[in-house]
Amino acid sequence: MPTDIQAFIDGRVEMFISDLENLVNIDSGSDNLVGIEAVAQVLDPRLKAIGFTTCLKKLGKQGIPCLEAFNASEGEKSDILFLGHMDTVFQDDEAAKRPFSMDGCRATGPGVSDMKGGLVLALHTLETLHYAGVLDHLAVRVCFNGDEEVGSKASRRWIEGHALNSRRVFVFEPCRPEHRFVLNRKGGGGFTITARGMSAHAGVEPEKGANAVVEIAHQVCAVQQFNESVGEGISAHVTTIRGGEKTNIIPDEASAYVDVRVSSKNEIEKVEAFFQSLPDHTHVPEVSLTVQGGVDRPPMEPDQQTFELWGMIEDQAANLGMQIEHISTGGCSDGNWSSALGIPTIDGMGIIGANAHRQDEYVELDSILPQIQLIVSVCQSIARQS
Repeated sequence: MPTDIQAFIDGRVEMFISDLENLVNIDSGSDNLVGIEAVAQVLDPRLKAIGFTTCLKKLGKQGIPCLEAFNASEGEKSDILFLGHMDTVFQDDEAAKRPFSMDGCRATGPGVSDMKGGLVLALHTLETLHYAGVLDHLAVRVCFNGDEEVGSKASRRWIEGHALNSRRVFVFEPCRPEHRFVLNRKGGGGFTITARGMSAHAGVEPEKGANAVVEIAHQVCAVQQFNESVGEGISAHVTTIRGGEKTNIIPDEASAYVDVRVSSKNEIEKVEAFFQSLPDHTHVPEVSLTVQGGVDRPPMEPDQQTFELWGMIEDQAANLGMQIEHISTGGCSDGNWSSALGIPTIDGMGIIGANAHRQDEYVELDSILPQIQLIVSVCQSIARQS
């Protein structure tokens, strides 16, 4: 890497940390639209300053804030889509309870890894590319949505539209420790199983009731048996159960929610067939079952083009003396959408971090420079080919 670009990157570490602290200390849980928009308003002027045309979209009935930006004409096919999300899983006042802090080479705070660190890394990468003049030869789209943590229901079509108008996608979810990127993610969804029976006095005439809770208990066991029989590719876990209102009434309604993950598209049919068959296999007389839901996020499965892109990244990493690898994970991201459309997608492009969605979530600050250096080098290589 040229020494002037290296010096530019090296001289901005303190600025990076300041930017990260600023974003982490903004509460932006998925239902905090004001906070999500506040994150967008921090990023927006910085993107404008390096020549991007920006637009803050309000998507869906709720008006989910989503920031898009282009450094070329809107109709032009982009060389790369930078994809990320501005929402976190945390409630309001979480930032006040445990604000951004540093301890040695680690920083902590709500969303520091998932994915405020990735947003800042994407921004600083683009600013470095602008400084190096690479953006004059590279068309980049930026899509930062505000509802990824709740399934991207409002933003999915928006993301897919931009992905289809891009040649490749970089997702700025956290890179895993030891520079492990993500090429495979499981798809996911969920099913709600609802049992409806008949209420009765639990002490006086229980025989007149049809116990919905007992039926749900049978169904929970059936789901667990299914989960244990299908191997590692599929998982089905009951995560919540609801049933009964008072202690002396046979419950006439109960429900269970099942979180489902699949590693390939071929497994979706098997999962959905199992759940749709449950109403035909009840155990408590006069209790009926209904099942709602499905696998609504396809798995992220790398194709030949994705592996070719990964090979380019490996080559640039080797030039920088970095050792990297790719992994599979059970969690979903918005990269699932772009990958399912056949767009080469590399995930885990953010700062190295771990323990997402937990109180001890962290990022490794000494990974800032290597990650920026690597992505800048990859973008330079793509620009030379364009």
